[in-house]
Amino acid sequence: MFQDHRGYQRMLQPDQITFGLTIPIENYDQSAPKMKDQIQMAQLAEELNFHSLWFQDVLLEDPTFEDPATGQIFDSLIYLTYVAAHTQQINLGTAALVMPLRHPLRTAKEVASIERLFPERLMFGISSGDRRKDFEGLNIPIMERSEWFREAFYFFNEAIYNEFPDVRSSFGTMNRSNIVPKPEKRIPTFMTGYCQQTLDWVAEHGDGWMFYPQRPAQQKETISQYREKVKHFHGESAFRPFFMPLPLQLEENPDAPTEKIPAGYKVGRKGLMDLIEQYRSIGVNHLMFGLSKNKRPVKEVVQELGEEVLPPFKIKG
Repeated sequence: MFQDHRGYQRMLQPDQITFGLTIPIENYDQSAPKMKDQIQMAQLAEELNFHSLWFQDVLLEDPTFEDPATGQIFDSLIYLTYVAAHTQQINLGTAALVMPLRHPLRTAKEVASIERLFPERLMFGISSGDRRKDFEGLNIPIMERSEWFREAFYFFNEAIYNEFPDVRSSFGTMNRSNIVPKPEKRIPTFMTGYCQQTLDWVAEHGDGWMFYPQRPAQQKETISQYREKVKHFHGESAFRPFFMPLPLQLEENPDAPTEKIPAGYKVGRKGLMDLIEQYRSIGVNHLMFGLSKNKRPVKEVVQELGEEVLPPFKIKG
């Protein structure tokens, strides 16, 4: 699957690990990001051979939410398009577009447009959402997001990939009508978490799985369960990549010991490379670094990652 998709092949291969950065690439921790110099940072990431940039889908500021940050401030698809126009080949990913909060017909139009304008660079991560204020603001019942997600996913796929589909849904009806443009190739689509579904459903319908950070031992078990489900639905040789976000506080001392921070690690370069190898060996195919908690200038951290950490893990073959 996706053998002729340049962006996918550049980033996702069995038994190998690649690296992305979560936008915004700046030091902001729990405060709202300033969004300065993001184009320069995206271009630097591309120059240093990072494989992807990832955009969050947050509608409303909610100080009561466990993560009060407001994504990258701007709408995820609009900002992704803006960054895409200022870069050449680095992949752009949604992590993750909240399907119940967006009309699937609009989503299909927007995603197909991005794909045609920037071919084979879009990595489409989707989720069911968990920010209650966003659901309240759009008058969508958060406790029904499981059904809303499935129905939006079905409508989206019918609309974007089929010519003049016959679709009847609570979202609307398509009859003798068609979305244009159509993508020339299938867009890699990755489930985030369980999307309020079962692991079977995730393995059957997703082109890969984004799951939350865990220590290597726990993540190994999660990946093992997922791989078994993938084999069941798609055959022994099927490859469905596994993604993991990782909040990272990279210390200036390369020998600094590894310390746990919420969902991630505070560590020097050498310890980080050991950690990466552990994650690669258990089946993590792509790490998405979140750098907001760094005390060092984030540009310095990106430079060190690109020059010292990424090269030994370069995709072989």
